[in-house]
This record gives sequence, C-alpha cells and structure tokens, in this order.
Amino acid sequence: MVLDDSLLDDPARLTEADGAGLLRSAAMAGAQVRATIEAAAELELSDRLDIGRPRSVVLVVRPGVSRSATLLLNALLAPACPVPVVIADNVPGWIGALDVVLAHTDDPYDSDLAASLERAARYGATVVLSAPPDGPVASAIAGRGLLIAPRVLVPPELSFARAFTAGLLTANTLGLLVADVEGLADRLDSEAERGHPSHESFVNPAKALALRIAEHTPLLWGLDQVGVAVAHHAAYALGAHAGVVSDAADFRQALARPALHRAAARSLGERNIFADPDDSSAEGLPPRVFLLAVRTGPAADGARYRANEMLPSADLLAPADEITADDAGCAAVLALRFELAAVYLGLAAGTIGGAGRYTPATA
Repeated sequence: MVLDDSLLDDPARLTEADGAGLLRSAAMAGAQVRATIEAAAELELSDRLDIGRPRSVVLVVRPGVSRSATLLLNALLAPACPVPVVIADNVPGWIGALDVVLAHTDDPYDSDLAASLERAARYGATVVLSAPPDGPVASAIAGRGLLIAPRVLVPPELSFARAFTAGLLTANTLGLLVADVEGLADRLDSEAERGHPSHESFVNPAKALALRIAEHTPLLWGLDQVGVAVAHHAAYALGAHAGVVSDAADFRQALARPALHRAAARSLGERNIFADPDDSSAEGLPPRVFLLAVRTGPAADGARYRANEMLPSADLLAPADEITADDAGCAAVLALRFELAAVYLGLAAGTIGGAGRYTPATA
C-alpha cells in the first residue's frame, strides 16, 4: 500500500478525494442512533415488546455490519443474560411463540433472510427487524413483526450504529441489558468531532490510528469479549474501506498461535530505523499489534497487565481511559474511531475516493 499521508492533513484535498461523502456518512453515527430511537418510539417498541421474559433470543447474522453488531450485542449480554442467546445465520427450526428474533440487514432482497423471518413470524415468534422498508425482507413480517426502518441513509458499510442501536433498544426493552442508549448519540457525536477532517493528525485520534495502521498488517486482539467484538468490526471496516487484511482475535487465542505471537513480539521489539519503507520484500507488511480493552474492573486490569508484560510496546486502545461511558458507549466510540480511520486510510492509499456509488448523506 502506497500511502499519501500528506493528504490527511489537507482538508481541501480530503474533501476532493472523498467524492462519495464517506467521512460525512461515518460522522453521522450519532444521527443514526437518534433516528433509530425515534423510529422505535413511533413504533411503540416498548409496549409491543412487553411480553415478559422470552424463552430465548435469536440473533440472526447476515452479511455486512450485521455480524459485528451481533457479536458486540452478544458480548454485552453474555455475562448476566437470564435467557439463552443464540447466534445463527438463519432462524432455527425450533423457533416458537416464546422466542424473540432480532435481525439486521441492509439488503432488502435477501431471500434467505426473508424466508427465515417469515417462518419465525408464522410460528408466532416476536420478530424485531432493522432493515429497509421495501422489498421481500420487510414484506416477510408485514403485520406480524416490528420493522425499524432507516431514517438516516448511509452506505451499508457504515450502518453499524443503526444496527447496534436497534439491538440495544430491543435488549433494554426486554429487560436483558441496561445500556445508556440516549447518551450514546452524544458520545458518537463527540468522537466524530474529534475525528473531523479539519483536525490535524496529532490531535485527531482517527487520523493518528490510520497512520499507525498504515504499511502494517494490523493484529487486532481484544483483551475482553467486548473488545474482541469491536476488533471484528474494525477488521471489517479496514477491509471495506482500506483493502487492509487484519487478524481479529481474543488475546488469549492469539497467544495460542505461537508463531504469530513470536512474529508480533519480534516486530514490536526490532524496529529497524534503516529499513527501506518502499521495500516490498517477500515477508510482506510487518505486523503491528493493537490491544482493544473495553471493559473495566479487576479482571480487565489483570488482562491489561498480562498483555503489557508480554507485548509491552503494543498499541493499547482503551476508550474508558478517555471518556466516561458504559461498556456499550465505549465499544461504539472505538468502533466509530476504526471506521473513520479506515476511511482516512482508504482515501490516503487510493483504495477509495473520487465519485462513488453513494449519494452523500444528508442530515
């Protein structure tokens, strides 16, 4: 990847390169949250989900941001959820009237999902769907499910905030989670402001992160399960916008791969200041470790201490050290930072830019 890093600190050139308005779309994560809250309120989600404790919650994963939003919601639910949470590509055959199904898609013509949701609704399950209002997917639950349609239109690759908010609202309403969804929009707005194109790299956390990732193979290792879920979204964003292949894993799983762990440690400990940055040797891009820590508390402190002992020079990304927010808020802020960094990296490397296939987002 040949990076024109001078572009990052030139707002005029950034605007010209970003013909599809991806930076603006990414910065509208807070607006997506507010719009989703409004749509859920008008749908009377709280009243219509007043069904008592469900037998199970089925999180349906579809291509795109659905996967990382589902992984993150599951990671937040896992420690204390009083009912089983099932992650599946399609609604399982045992679905029934006591179950809740939650799905997100940006593809209104996903025939597999449409058939799956139609079956769930026919068997009496409570279905919550975050999807466009037109097409076979929405029609599959017409009159029999709850459809939270998008009100802030952004490219599918940047709809994570909407998918995540729909999941949080559903979990909160069912009494399975306590997350500050109202405050989430403000925190995402604040992160978007910090990552604004007019702010130079040394004060812009998204640009700084993009420069740290540039010309490396990022190893995104979570120190807790919420951090692991954000790592998966970061890997998705880097692939979607910057064409960067990443490794996303639990830090403990990373340690279970000795060769990769040794390569990471060697890369951190042996930076050659005389190396030719334009030398594309057979070894490929050197790895760089990013440790993602979202949760706080004694267990989280222990994981950070162990990681620091084993990889003392790794980049630590811990949003709780910067902002006051619950785990959901910290995770969403870190996810947005990676989205912005991926777009900046893609623009600087030329993997995206110019007139795109999306109309720039409007407020």
